[in-house]
Formats: sequence, structure tokens, C-alpha cells
Amino acid sequence: MSSDTLYLKIDKNVRAEHERIMLKDIAALSCSDKATENKVRTLRFPTERIKGPGRYVFSALDVIEVIEKEFPNLEINNLGEADFIITVEKTDKLSDALSWGKTAFVCVLAFFGAAFSIMAFNNDVGITTLFGQLYETFTGEASDGFTLLELSYSVGVGLGILIFFHHFARKKNLSDPTPLEVEMRTYEDDVDTTLIESSDRKESKP
Repeated sequence: MSSDTLYLKIDKNVRAEHERIMLKDIAALSCSDKATENKVRTLRFPTERIKGPGRYVFSALDVIEVIEKEFPNLEINNLGEADFIITVEKTDKLSDALSWGKTAFVCVLAFFGAAFSIMAFNNDVGITTLFGQLYETFTGEASDGFTLLELSYSVGVGLGILIFFHHFARKKNLSDPTPLEVEMRTYEDDVDTTLIESSDRKESKP
């Protein structure tokens, strides 16, 4: 009877480029018996449910079941997620021209969307009226709508956004994610959690 213990750690979302998946592709494995560890790493994970690119929810019990079939006396400890998602990505890559076109479209859309949001905010708070009042208070003259206040505010908004998102940092701290990366990661976690919970509810229905 084997006394070896296998530790496995599975992330919430595992990406795969094809439907032929081995355990090494979805879990980090560690065992004192390296021969056993290497055999477990090459075990095939059942993917009958995967029908092309998409996201598919599985349980860590599915992984443990595969291992126990081959190594019934092996003690298994799961240090990762109880449920996880396998994301099968499309193998067809876009052409360079199409990729650049999509990137340019997103950049233009984001630019005009952000500009509209800033203008709508300024209009709501009456920033033009406020600057006019401040200018007249400190100079005693009526503002013509284009003064040092408007110029510094316009430059400051753009410069502040660039600095806030670390675009001008020469030496970026790789361990410090940008606010945009934090928001994207939060969004991905929320999507993964929703998919897993939806799958659990479907399975619990009679």
C-alpha cells in the first residue's frame, strides 16, 4: 500500500488551445514519488462535454476520479479550487491587418467615449461657469472662455489619466498592477464565479 501523497492545485480558469487535455494542463502537481507524479501528469482528462471553443465548468472531483482509477492507493490533497472552468480558445488567429483594424476601432471608440463622458460631466457640474466666476474674481475681468484655467484643466485631465495608468513610468513595478488590470481581473473573476454558480444550480435542479 502506497503512503505517498499527491498535492494538486487548480486555478479557477484554465485555458486550453485544444480538446486533448492532460492533467498537467489543468493542475499543478507535486508528489514525493516523482515517477508517480510524472505518470499522473500524463493522464488524460475526459473532455466528452467539450464541443469546440467555449467555457466549460468541471469539478476537482472529476480530476481526483481520473487519478484514483490509475492510483487507487494514492492519497490526494486538493489545494486549489473545488470547481473550475476550462476555456478552450479558438485556434484560428486573425490576420495582422484585421487585428490592427480591431485595435484601432477600439481605440477610437474609447477616445470619443471618454471625451463625451468628460464633456457631459463638465456640463453637469457647470465647470465653464465656475471657471468664469473664478477668473473674474481673481482678475476683475470677464472670461472669454479660453483662459489659463481652461488650458491647465484640459492638460491636467489628460496628463493625470496617463500618469494614473502608469503610461509614463520608465521603471514599472511588475508586481504592481495598473487600475485597469485590477478592474479587468475583477471582471474576469466575477464572470468565472457566475458561470460556476450557474452550473451548480443547473445540476441541482431535479
